[in-house]
Amino acid sequence: MRTFIPGFLLFAVCLLFGRWYYVCEVKQLCGAIEEEVEVEPPRLKSLALRSDGEVVLEKFDEFLFPPDSIKPKINENNILFLTAVAEYMEDHPEKELSVSGRYLRSERTAPAGFFDNIGLARATQIELKLEEMGLDENRIFLTYSEVDADTLLAPLGFTANTPKEDGYKKLQYKFEDMTYVDANFARNSADFRPKAGFVSYADSVKTFLDENPDFRLLIIGHTDSVATEEYNEDLGMARAEAAREYFVELGVTNNIEVASMGESEPIAPNSNPDGTESIQGTQRNRRVNFKLEPTPEEG
Repeated sequence: MRTFIPGFLLFAVCLLFGRWYYVCEVKQLCGAIEEEVEVEPPRLKSLALRSDGEVVLEKFDEFLFPPDSIKPKINENNILFLTAVAEYMEDHPEKELSVSGRYLRSERTAPAGFFDNIGLARATQIELKLEEMGLDENRIFLTYSEVDADTLLAPLGFTANTPKEDGYKKLQYKFEDMTYVDANFARNSADFRPKAGFVSYADSVKTFLDENPDFRLLIIGHTDSVATEEYNEDLGMARAEAAREYFVELGVTNNIEVASMGESEPIAPNSNPDGTESIQGTQRNRRVNFKLEPTPEEG
Protein backbone atom coordinates (compact mmCIF):
# COMPACT_ATOMS: atom_id res chain seq x y z
CA MET A 1 0.00 0.00 0.00
CA ARG A 2 2.88 2.34 0.89
CA THR A 3 4.58 1.76 -2.49
CA PHE A 4 1.24 2.31 -4.30
CA ILE A 5 0.68 5.89 -3.00
CA PRO A 6 4.06 7.33 -4.19
CA GLY A 7 3.53 5.64 -7.54
CA PHE A 8 0.06 7.11 -7.91
CA LEU A 9 1.31 10.61 -7.03
CA LEU A 10 4.10 10.33 -9.58
CA PHE A 11 1.57 9.24 -12.20
CA ALA A 12 -0.70 12.23 -11.38
CA VAL A 13 2.21 14.68 -11.67
CA CYS A 14 3.20 13.22 -15.03
CA LEU A 15 -0.40 13.42 -16.23
CA LEU A 16 -0.73 17.10 -15.25
CA PHE A 17 2.61 17.95 -16.88
CA GLY A 18 1.60 16.14 -20.03
CA ARG A 19 -1.69 18.01 -20.20
CA TRP A 20 0.03 21.35 -19.63
CA TYR A 21 2.63 20.62 -22.33
CA TYR A 22 -0.06 19.62 -24.84
CA VAL A 23 -2.38 22.61 -24.18
CA CYS A 24 0.23 25.35 -23.72
CA GLU A 25 3.23 24.27 -25.78
CA VAL A 26 1.69 22.19 -28.57
CA LYS A 27 -1.72 23.84 -29.04
CA GLN A 28 -0.63 27.33 -27.79
CA LEU A 29 -3.98 27.78 -26.02
CA CYS A 30 -2.92 29.00 -22.59
CA GLY A 31 -3.53 32.62 -23.54
CA ALA A 32 -7.01 31.76 -24.81
CA ILE A 33 -7.93 30.36 -21.42
CA GLU A 34 -7.18 33.66 -19.74
CA GLU A 35 -9.93 36.24 -19.45
CA GLU A 36 -9.96 38.60 -22.41
CA VAL A 37 -9.12 42.21 -21.57
CA GLU A 38 -10.78 44.87 -23.68
CA VAL A 39 -8.20 47.09 -25.32
CA GLU A 40 -9.40 50.60 -26.12
CA PRO A 41 -8.34 51.81 -29.58
CA PRO A 42 -5.94 54.77 -29.62
CA ARG A 43 -7.48 58.24 -29.74
CA LEU A 44 -6.21 61.02 -31.93
CA LYS A 45 -5.24 64.22 -30.11
CA SER A 46 -6.99 66.34 -32.71
CA LEU A 47 -10.13 67.51 -30.89
CA ALA A 48 -10.47 71.29 -31.06
CA LEU A 49 -12.87 74.17 -30.49
CA ARG A 50 -13.06 76.70 -33.31
CA SER A 51 -14.55 80.13 -32.79
CA ASP A 52 -15.33 82.50 -35.66
CA GLY A 53 -12.74 80.80 -37.83
CA GLU A 54 -9.96 80.57 -35.23
CA VAL A 55 -8.80 77.60 -33.15
CA VAL A 56 -9.16 78.50 -29.47
CA LEU A 57 -8.74 75.03 -27.93
CA GLU A 58 -6.76 72.20 -29.51
CA LYS A 59 -4.83 68.95 -29.12
CA PHE A 60 -7.37 67.22 -26.91
CA ASP A 61 -8.32 63.52 -27.11
CA GLU A 62 -11.10 62.76 -29.55
CA PHE A 63 -14.23 61.28 -27.99
CA LEU A 64 -14.78 57.57 -28.44
CA PHE A 65 -18.09 55.87 -29.29
CA PRO A 66 -18.34 52.10 -29.74
CA PRO A 67 -19.87 51.14 -33.12
CA ASP A 68 -23.67 51.63 -33.24
CA SER A 69 -23.62 53.22 -29.78
CA ILE A 70 -24.74 56.65 -28.55
CA LYS A 71 -22.90 56.31 -25.23
CA PRO A 72 -19.41 57.87 -25.26
CA LYS A 73 -16.44 56.42 -23.42
CA ILE A 74 -15.31 59.61 -21.74
CA ASN A 75 -11.79 59.86 -20.32
CA GLU A 76 -10.22 62.54 -18.12
CA ASN A 77 -8.91 64.46 -21.11
CA ASN A 78 -12.45 64.65 -22.56
CA ILE A 79 -13.67 66.12 -19.27
CA LEU A 80 -10.86 68.68 -19.40
CA PHE A 81 -11.98 69.64 -22.90
CA LEU A 82 -15.66 70.02 -21.97
CA THR A 83 -14.69 72.05 -18.90
CA ALA A 84 -12.57 74.34 -21.07
CA VAL A 85 -15.44 74.70 -23.57
CA ALA A 86 -17.88 75.64 -20.80
CA GLU A 87 -15.41 78.18 -19.42
CA TYR A 88 -14.83 79.67 -22.86
CA MET A 89 -18.56 80.06 -23.40
CA GLU A 90 -18.93 81.67 -19.97
CA ASP A 91 -16.23 84.18 -20.91
CA HIS A 92 -17.94 84.87 -24.25
CA PRO A 93 -21.67 85.19 -23.48
CA GLU A 94 -22.35 86.62 -26.95
CA LYS A 95 -21.50 83.35 -28.68
CA GLU A 96 -23.48 80.18 -29.48
CA LEU A 97 -22.08 76.66 -29.42
CA SER A 98 -22.68 74.17 -32.20
CA VAL A 99 -22.07 70.48 -31.50
CA SER A 100 -21.96 68.23 -34.54
CA GLY A 101 -22.44 64.49 -34.07
CA ARG A 102 -20.95 62.25 -36.74
CA TYR A 103 -21.68 58.68 -37.69
CA LEU A 104 -20.48 56.13 -40.23
CA ARG A 105 -22.57 55.24 -43.25
CA SER A 106 -22.68 51.70 -41.85
CA GLU A 107 -24.44 53.14 -38.76
CA ARG A 108 -27.39 54.60 -40.67
CA THR A 109 -29.82 52.10 -39.19
CA ALA A 110 -28.32 52.04 -35.68
CA PRO A 111 -30.85 52.66 -32.86
CA ALA A 112 -30.91 56.38 -32.04
CA GLY A 113 -33.71 56.80 -29.51
CA PHE A 114 -36.01 59.69 -30.46
CA PHE A 115 -33.64 61.01 -33.10
CA ASP A 116 -33.40 60.75 -36.87
CA ASN A 117 -29.87 59.35 -36.70
CA ILE A 118 -27.19 58.26 -34.28
CA GLY A 119 -25.13 61.40 -34.95
CA LEU A 120 -27.77 63.61 -33.34
CA ALA A 121 -28.12 61.18 -30.46
CA ARG A 122 -24.35 61.36 -29.84
CA ALA A 123 -24.35 65.16 -29.92
CA THR A 124 -27.19 65.18 -27.39
CA GLN A 125 -25.14 63.10 -24.94
CA ILE A 126 -22.44 65.75 -24.97
CA GLU A 127 -24.96 68.58 -24.76
CA LEU A 128 -26.26 67.08 -21.51
CA LYS A 129 -22.71 67.02 -20.09
CA LEU A 130 -22.23 70.70 -20.95
CA GLU A 131 -25.57 71.60 -19.38
CA GLU A 132 -24.47 69.82 -16.20
CA MET A 133 -21.42 72.11 -16.24
CA GLY A 134 -23.69 75.15 -16.26
CA LEU A 135 -23.92 76.02 -19.96
CA ASP A 136 -27.36 77.37 -20.90
CA GLU A 137 -29.20 74.92 -23.16
CA ASN A 138 -30.51 77.81 -25.25
CA ARG A 139 -26.96 78.54 -26.38
CA ILE A 140 -26.32 75.00 -27.65
CA PHE A 141 -27.40 73.94 -31.13
CA LEU A 142 -27.01 70.51 -32.70
CA THR A 143 -26.20 69.27 -36.17
CA TYR A 144 -24.89 66.05 -37.71
CA SER A 145 -23.00 64.58 -40.64
CA GLU A 146 -22.48 61.15 -42.16
CA VAL A 147 -18.92 59.90 -42.71
CA ASP A 148 -18.08 57.54 -45.57
CA ALA A 149 -15.21 55.63 -43.96
CA ASP A 150 -14.42 52.39 -42.15
CA THR A 151 -13.47 54.05 -38.84
CA LEU A 152 -14.90 57.07 -37.06
CA LEU A 153 -11.80 58.91 -35.88
CA ALA A 154 -13.49 62.21 -34.94
CA PRO A 155 -17.10 61.56 -33.86
CA LEU A 156 -17.79 65.10 -32.63
CA GLY A 157 -17.13 68.64 -33.82
CA PHE A 158 -17.36 71.88 -31.81
CA THR A 159 -17.68 75.48 -32.98
CA ALA A 160 -18.47 78.63 -30.98
CA ASN A 161 -19.58 81.48 -33.22
CA THR A 162 -21.07 84.92 -32.86
CA PRO A 163 -24.67 84.76 -34.14
CA LYS A 164 -25.17 86.37 -37.52
CA GLU A 165 -28.07 86.81 -39.89
CA ASP A 166 -27.22 84.21 -42.53
CA GLY A 167 -30.81 83.14 -43.23
CA TYR A 168 -30.41 79.67 -41.73
CA LYS A 169 -32.44 78.53 -38.75
CA LYS A 170 -30.64 76.62 -35.97
CA LEU A 171 -32.18 73.58 -34.29
CA GLN A 172 -31.84 72.16 -30.79
CA TYR A 173 -33.73 68.84 -31.07
CA LYS A 174 -35.52 68.87 -27.71
CA PHE A 175 -38.43 66.66 -26.69
CA GLU A 176 -40.72 69.70 -26.62
CA ASP A 177 -39.29 71.00 -29.94
CA MET A 178 -38.29 68.05 -32.13
CA THR A 179 -37.56 67.92 -35.85
CA TYR A 180 -37.54 65.06 -38.35
CA VAL A 181 -36.16 65.33 -41.87
CA ASP A 182 -37.61 63.84 -45.02
CA ALA A 183 -36.44 60.30 -44.30
CA ASN A 184 -40.00 59.96 -43.00
CA PHE A 185 -41.47 61.08 -46.35
CA ALA A 186 -40.92 60.16 -49.96
CA ARG A 187 -39.29 63.01 -51.84
CA ASN A 188 -41.77 65.55 -53.21
CA SER A 189 -44.54 63.70 -51.40
CA ALA A 190 -46.71 63.90 -48.29
CA ASP A 191 -46.85 60.11 -47.98
CA PHE A 192 -45.89 59.62 -44.34
CA ARG A 193 -43.51 56.72 -43.63
CA PRO A 194 -42.53 57.05 -39.96
CA LYS A 195 -39.15 55.61 -39.02
CA ALA A 196 -38.19 54.01 -35.71
CA GLY A 197 -37.02 57.25 -34.11
CA PHE A 198 -40.27 59.04 -34.86
CA VAL A 199 -42.41 56.10 -33.72
CA SER A 200 -40.62 56.10 -30.36
CA TYR A 201 -41.02 59.87 -30.09
CA ALA A 202 -44.73 59.79 -30.99
CA ASP A 203 -45.46 57.18 -28.32
CA SER A 204 -43.78 59.37 -25.70
CA VAL A 205 -45.64 62.46 -26.93
CA LYS A 206 -48.95 60.64 -26.54
CA THR A 207 -48.05 59.69 -22.97
CA PHE A 208 -47.08 63.29 -22.22
CA LEU A 209 -50.28 64.71 -23.71
CA ASP A 210 -52.43 62.16 -21.86
CA GLU A 211 -50.88 63.38 -18.63
CA ASN A 212 -51.02 67.07 -19.60
CA PRO A 213 -54.44 67.86 -21.13
CA ASP A 214 -53.67 71.59 -21.02
CA PHE A 215 -50.93 71.16 -23.61
CA ARG A 216 -51.29 71.08 -27.39
CA LEU A 217 -49.19 69.74 -30.26
CA LEU A 218 -48.16 72.14 -33.01
CA ILE A 219 -46.93 70.53 -36.25
CA ILE A 220 -45.09 72.67 -38.81
CA GLY A 221 -44.15 71.50 -42.29
CA HIS A 222 -41.02 72.77 -44.09
CA THR A 223 -39.68 72.19 -47.61
CA ASP A 224 -36.68 72.90 -49.82
CA SER A 225 -36.76 75.58 -52.51
CA VAL A 226 -36.77 73.34 -55.58
CA ALA A 227 -40.36 74.11 -56.63
CA THR A 228 -42.38 77.35 -56.46
CA GLU A 229 -43.14 79.09 -53.16
CA GLU A 230 -46.86 78.36 -53.53
CA TYR A 231 -46.28 74.68 -54.25
CA ASN A 232 -43.91 74.37 -51.28
CA GLU A 233 -46.38 76.09 -48.99
CA ASP A 234 -49.01 73.51 -49.92
CA LEU A 235 -46.55 70.60 -49.64
CA GLY A 236 -45.45 71.70 -46.17
CA MET A 237 -49.06 71.83 -45.05
CA ALA A 238 -49.81 68.42 -46.56
CA ARG A 239 -46.92 66.88 -44.63
CA ALA A 240 -48.05 68.51 -41.39
CA GLU A 241 -51.58 67.18 -42.01
CA ALA A 242 -50.22 63.67 -42.64
CA ALA A 243 -48.28 63.79 -39.36
CA ARG A 244 -51.39 65.02 -37.51
CA GLU A 245 -53.37 62.09 -38.87
CA TYR A 246 -50.74 59.74 -37.45
CA PHE A 247 -51.20 61.21 -33.96
CA VAL A 248 -54.99 61.09 -34.27
CA GLU A 249 -54.83 57.39 -35.17
CA LEU A 250 -52.46 56.91 -32.25
CA GLY A 251 -55.22 58.14 -29.96
CA VAL A 252 -54.13 61.67 -29.12
CA THR A 253 -57.19 63.67 -28.08
CA ASN A 254 -55.46 66.96 -27.25
CA ASN A 255 -55.66 69.90 -29.61
CA ILE A 256 -53.37 69.44 -32.62
CA GLU A 257 -52.59 72.49 -34.76
CA VAL A 258 -50.87 72.38 -38.16
CA ALA A 259 -49.00 75.04 -40.12
CA SER A 260 -46.61 75.35 -43.05
CA MET A 261 -43.50 77.49 -43.42
CA GLY A 262 -42.86 76.17 -46.93
CA GLU A 263 -39.33 77.03 -48.02
CA SER A 264 -39.04 80.17 -45.85
CA GLU A 265 -36.95 78.75 -42.97
CA PRO A 266 -34.04 76.70 -44.39
CA ILE A 267 -31.55 75.16 -41.99
CA ALA A 268 -28.97 74.48 -44.73
CA PRO A 269 -28.12 75.76 -48.24
CA ASN A 270 -30.44 74.45 -50.95
CA SER A 271 -27.74 74.84 -53.60
CA ASN A 272 -24.00 74.42 -53.98
CA PRO A 273 -21.70 77.36 -54.84
CA ASP A 274 -21.87 76.37 -58.52
CA GLY A 275 -25.67 76.64 -58.50
CA THR A 276 -26.42 72.91 -58.55
CA GLU A 277 -28.75 71.39 -55.98
CA SER A 278 -27.22 70.53 -52.63
CA ILE A 279 -28.60 67.04 -52.01
CA GLN A 280 -27.68 67.11 -48.32
CA GLY A 281 -29.02 70.65 -47.86
CA THR A 282 -32.38 70.07 -49.52
CA GLN A 283 -32.85 66.87 -47.56
CA ARG A 284 -32.38 68.71 -44.26
CA ASN A 285 -34.75 71.48 -45.31
CA ARG A 286 -37.53 68.99 -46.09
CA ARG A 287 -38.60 68.45 -42.52
CA VAL A 288 -41.47 68.51 -40.03
CA ASN A 289 -41.24 70.25 -36.66
CA PHE A 290 -43.21 69.14 -33.59
CA LYS A 291 -43.76 71.52 -30.69
CA LEU A 292 -45.38 70.80 -27.34
CA GLU A 293 -46.71 73.96 -25.71
CA PRO A 294 -49.44 75.11 -23.34
CA THR A 295 -52.78 75.63 -25.05
CA PRO A 296 -53.34 79.39 -25.45
CA GLU A 297 -56.09 80.77 -23.25
CA GLU A 298 -59.20 81.85 -25.14
CA GLY A 299 -60.12 85.52 -25.22
